[in-house]
Amino acid sequence: MLRVIAVLLLIPLLDVVLLAVVGQQFLGWPVTILIVVLTGLLGMLLVRAEGRHTLSEIQRKLATGEIPTDEVIDGGLLIAAGAFFLTPGLVTDALALLLAIPFTRWPVRVAAKKWVITPYIDAKSGGFATGNVYIGGFPGDDDTDRVGFGGMGRPGPDGAGGAGGGESSGFDHDNATDIDFEEKGDE
Repeated sequence: MLRVIAVLLLIPLLDVVLLAVVGQQFLGWPVTILIVVLTGLLGMLLVRAEGRHTLSEIQRKLATGEIPTDEVIDGGLLIAAGAFFLTPGLVTDALALLLAIPFTRWPVRVAAKKWVITPYIDAKSGGFATGNVYIGGFPGDDDTDRVGFGGMGRPGPDGAGGAGGGESSGFDHDNATDIDFEEKGDE
């Protein structure tokens, strides 16, 4: 978490330094400010168009009964791109462009699913959402010789089936008889 905060603080610092260098050394302040304003405006138009396309894909998938997971992630990345475009600076505009263009957004989406979304969902659901479920009984349960509920089938100290400790389970295994179901004809 500390790394994320450090990166979030480093981005505005890089923006200020890069704007100062470009504004003083290369293009001059009026051209630099014009570039920042134009990239922000054009970027917002791009995010708006991509957002409409993503929303129509979400609606199409929902209408056909599919789950629009990639499209929802794209929507989140487009929201981040819009925020980056609104932040004045060249570094944030470059990051926003990376998130706004579909063919550069695809690897970011794949990486986000693999390293952020799936581990988060696994941690919150105990693995049920992704199928990484513990299937060997109850975690931490070392008593694996139980056959049924409440210990039925495990012989107690007196040899009768029960929950142990001589208690009866309510079913007498020794006196149980098999019932034959025969078809009886009309007699």
